[in-house]
Amino acid sequence: MSRTARRHREPRRCHPDSDTVSCMSAEGNPDGHPLRQVIRPSFQDGSRSITLVDLFAGCGGITLGISQSAHQHGIATDIALAVDFEQAAIDVYRTNFPYARRVELASVEDFFDGTLNEPLTFRETRTRESTGAVDVLVGGPPCQGHSNLNNHTRRVDAKNALYLRMARAAEVLGPRVVLIENVPAVLRDRHEGESVVVRAREHLEKLHYRVVDDVVSVASLGVAQTRRRHLLLATQEGEVHPADVFEQLAATAVERNLEWAIGDLCEIDDGTAFDRRPKAKAENLARMQWLLEHPDVFDLPNALRPTCHQGDHSYKSMYGQLRWDEPAQTITSGFGSIGQGRYMHPEQARALTAHEAARIQGFPDYFDFSACPTRTALSTMIGNAVPPQLGAAVLSTVLGFREHPWDTRVMSEPHSA
Repeated sequence: MSRTARRHREPRRCHPDSDTVSCMSAEGNPDGHPLRQVIRPSFQDGSRSITLVDLFAGCGGITLGISQSAHQHGIATDIALAVDFEQAAIDVYRTNFPYARRVELASVEDFFDGTLNEPLTFRETRTRESTGAVDVLVGGPPCQGHSNLNNHTRRVDAKNALYLRMARAAEVLGPRVVLIENVPAVLRDRHEGESVVVRAREHLEKLHYRVVDDVVSVASLGVAQTRRRHLLLATQEGEVHPADVFEQLAATAVERNLEWAIGDLCEIDDGTAFDRRPKAKAENLARMQWLLEHPDVFDLPNALRPTCHQGDHSYKSMYGQLRWDEPAQTITSGFGSIGQGRYMHPEQARALTAHEAARIQGFPDYFDFSACPTRTALSTMIGNAVPPQLGAAVLSTVLGFREHPWDTRVMSEPHSA
């Protein structure tokens, strides 16, 4: 069927395979599609539990993925502490994880303010006492040096030291599993003349963790976009080796296209901010209409681009159209504008809605973004979010390597001092 013909057919009803790593329970979802589920599972219920600390938590993408994975295995998630410095992110996190023991609008340094290899500070002692034994520590520190558009001086920005707060948190809490996620460019970020990734890895190894870091494509984990993330995974002796986790992730690739993620949203009512179609200027509407009239072209010709985007450049995706049969490009906060990337809908003259962007990021429909106060804040939150499947895939792989995943002995043994 041609792409032109597909534009006029009924809204699609996709039926995904059931054996994907991202497919959890189908509660509140008759067709079993993991992104169309509208009833949030009872993540706090289970025959046993894992205790989670999420630093730089954002709206809770990693927390959600880990909770999905644990729930799939009949295990409850006990969120001992979640921290972020953005009010909107904390509001959304609290809405979606109301059972969390502690969700704080604060800097991570308010809880982990000590120096690597030094005795615990008063704050750190209080933090360890309040959280108790921690099974999984996760976080995605917002280092300033990430953008390739940044100059060299920003590659050594002081905020890059936030990455090392994760290593200090591991030193304080002694979790069994540590997961630090970031953009691949974090490998070039430095603090005090040293790579923050190398320094964190070396410190964790001194704490007797087995540590492996690598770059993972979330498209291989069932996320309908081409996003790539750097993961540093550390586990204690007795847990699955991180190298085995990465090997298993690579061996169980599940790829999804855009139609699988958002094909049912073409005709959805746009009465809410979440589903409202972005408005475009007349010249951009004309550009999108041109693409619709040329079904075999997905990149806007230079002659039709704004003058500043003509000529030789590496930004061909700007003003481009998405394809149903491929994953989307990386979702950023600019998903509502075709001038920010390849964000034109496959068959409508508009950019993506917040709902579509959230789906592409891997958030199911039961995840509630309504606490986000503005469209701009919502776009930023969704664009900055970590796809839940990343956390789900890692934890599912860890669980799958155990004969009795996270058994009572593992969950109840006290941490050594």
